[in-house]
Amino acid sequence: MTEVRFYTRAHCHLCEEARRLLSAECARAGLEFAEIDVDSDPELRARYGEYVPVVVVDDTQVGYWRIEPARLRAALGSAPGHDTAPRWWRRRRTPGG
Repeated sequence: MTEVRFYTRAHCHLCEEARRLLSAECARAGLEFAEIDVDSDPELRARYGEYVPVVVVDDTQVGYWRIEPARLRAALGSAPGHDTAPRWWRRRRTPGG
């Protein structure tokens, strides 16, 4: 099972942008993500404090500050139900098509 963690903090405009992107891409992949407030834990604040938002997929950091959509999609691409092939390719590969 793919695990997606989103490290964030209150009143962060980059976090809001990343949340919208992450919500859309996780919905497309049929996944949920855990949102973690870095200010709730001194260790997390020390580790991620200056870099929020941070997205981690299966223990691999996918991005921080401004999350790149293509990189996020690629990281989520191995998730069950997430077909990363271009739409035209999927149509061409159907039997009889």
